[in-house]
Amino acid sequence: MAQDKRIIIIGGGFAGINLALKLSGADGLQVILVDKNNYNFFPPLLYQVATGYLDVSNISYPFRKFFQHKKNLHFVMGSFKKVIPSENRIETDTCSLNYDYLVFATGTETNYFGMENVKKHAVPMKTIPDAVALRNHILLQAEKAARTTDAEERKRLLTFVVAGAGPTGVEVSGMLAEMNRLIFKKDYPELAALKLHIYLVDALPVVLNPMSKKSQEETLSALKKLGINVKLELTVKDYQDGKVCFADGQCIETETLIWTSGVIATELPGLPEQSVGKGRRLLVDAFNRVEHTDNIYAIGDVCLQTSDESFPKGHPQVAQVAIQQGKNLAKNFKRLVNAEQQLPFTYKDKGSLAVIGNYKAVADLPGLHFKGFVAYVLWLLVHLFSLASYRNQVKTLYNWMIAFFTKDQSLRLIIRTEQARKTEDTTA
Repeated sequence: MAQDKRIIIIGGGFAGINLALKLSGADGLQVILVDKNNYNFFPPLLYQVATGYLDVSNISYPFRKFFQHKKNLHFVMGSFKKVIPSENRIETDTCSLNYDYLVFATGTETNYFGMENVKKHAVPMKTIPDAVALRNHILLQAEKAARTTDAEERKRLLTFVVAGAGPTGVEVSGMLAEMNRLIFKKDYPELAALKLHIYLVDALPVVLNPMSKKSQEETLSALKKLGINVKLELTVKDYQDGKVCFADGQCIETETLIWTSGVIATELPGLPEQSVGKGRRLLVDAFNRVEHTDNIYAIGDVCLQTSDESFPKGHPQVAQVAIQQGKNLAKNFKRLVNAEQQLPFTYKDKGSLAVIGNYKAVADLPGLHFKGFVAYVLWLLVHLFSLASYRNQVKTLYNWMIAFFTKDQSLRLIIRTEQARKTEDTTA
């Protein structure tokens, strides 16, 4: 009897988990998913965790729960360290594993563009710990502002700068504005006569750059109506001593810089230098095989594929690309086992959505454009049914219904480790 081929998948995001689940029960294939976390999570809703509208458990689900009763799927918790292609082996911080086929689905990490002070002091929005840290930070700023009698300090504490006017930056800014309008005056009567000062800044001349001109214009107008100061064509250059400074010499005094401004593919030691392209993305062929390798593949945000005629410069780094590439590669692995012809990847663009605030959103679907409440409902439905499990969907729907009818939530909890408290005490 022939031995099963072993596929190792590094990373359990949209691409990795879809690939693994589509290979469940596949004859002749053993699948091992490796991830530094023991859970999959839904990045588009991180900002709602960060602003206390959803709980962490609403948008996350354990890998081992996914893999229950799936005999050919296995999970190993560990951080990838390097690949040794000549030995068909990877090293992690917990173990060494051999493979027949290796798939990188590691996604991206926050790009600070070499600005060390920004990296050290800004709050990113890329992971579950980032979202929890941001929620803690926002609530701690409000607590400090409620205690102080110094008007200048209070203004600085209640000033929030969001760098990056893509979907995440727009959604975080809009949610902060809604919190200011609906929540803070109830939770913090000491601040009832005051308001948050929210700045959304971007080096580009538009918000929501990947979306249509209509969506960009409608979003800009809606953000301004929410009281958000939108500053475009403004590049962050430094953040230190409580000041965000820009390329034109302007500075904003604040204790909070939320960084949603850019991403870069994760670094993957051991691969040939000629396999790595712009933004550290791995160059892949039409079947997602990494160039200059024989049995290594890459899917999702970490790869750069230029073989798709509709996307000659590569696909956008969005969830749908990752999901579709994962499913296509699963088909191809099954075909490999049966010595069948491989299927080249072609991306089917299903459109883009972004929420701006309560009942406000924009949606660009193939041949269609929506705004306002209709787009908001579309956004809710798409995100709800994209969650990993029925449990996630039910819990999220429940929390959204509570927020819808009460204009409030009860998830604004400051949860810190003892070490975090000590660090805050020493830097206060």
